[in-house]
Amino acid sequence: MEHLPIKSPERLPTHIAIIMDGNGRWARQRGRQRIVGHQHGAESVRRIVTECSRLNHQYGNPKYLTLYSFSTENWKRPPDEVSFLMGMYVQYLHSELPTMLQNNVRFHQIGQTKGMPPEAIQARDEAIRTTAGNTGLTLNLAVNYGGRAEIVDAVRAIARKAASGEVAPDAVDENLISQHLYTAGLPDPDLLIRTAGEMRLSNFLLWQISYAELYVTEVFWPDFDVPHLHAALESYASRHRRFGSL
Repeated sequence: MEHLPIKSPERLPTHIAIIMDGNGRWARQRGRQRIVGHQHGAESVRRIVTECSRLNHQYGNPKYLTLYSFSTENWKRPPDEVSFLMGMYVQYLHSELPTMLQNNVRFHQIGQTKGMPPEAIQARDEAIRTTAGNTGLTLNLAVNYGGRAEIVDAVRAIARKAASGEVAPDAVDENLISQHLYTAGLPDPDLLIRTAGEMRLSNFLLWQISYAELYVTEVFWPDFDVPHLHAALESYASRHRRFGSL
């Protein structure tokens, strides 16, 4: 595959987050079941992870890629679809683990484990353990994740420390809260990409994306490919990030 040139490699974001939307609509437009859209969406994950890993190896960025894979609200979907998604997640980790090792990708996951099948937790733990020594791109999957639940969990953890006297109430600041989020140790996203044209955040990284640059494309996730990623990166490179200043 011929690699597309990067126009501004010095302005690549350090952390890219993506809301992967449109699998179901992609399938419906083709008269197919929703699970077919999810299967093709997994192929897009493979393409985008591979390209981000290549860019990391060549230019040093991005260093982190966070993909919104399964939200806490997704449990409301039909049981057969939820079961399929969990099974596909396990299959993805098993099948892609050799590629992650080959491409020096470190695997990470955020979200709650409550309600997840034991085999999914086992596959997650194996991927984290096996890739722990890798030094290239960090692939961070948000599974059973909700932004509000994350903040609630962080507040509870801090409240317990305050009640025990470990933390003084006046010591609670933005940095302390960040240290108790699921993403502790990871930098906030620089660029948030959403596919399928929806103009909402869907409870994703609500604390972390305060100053992220937003990029929305009409392309459904199963059709999202390297040229679409590069278009998002070029849009990001053209922006002046002010972080509240002039």
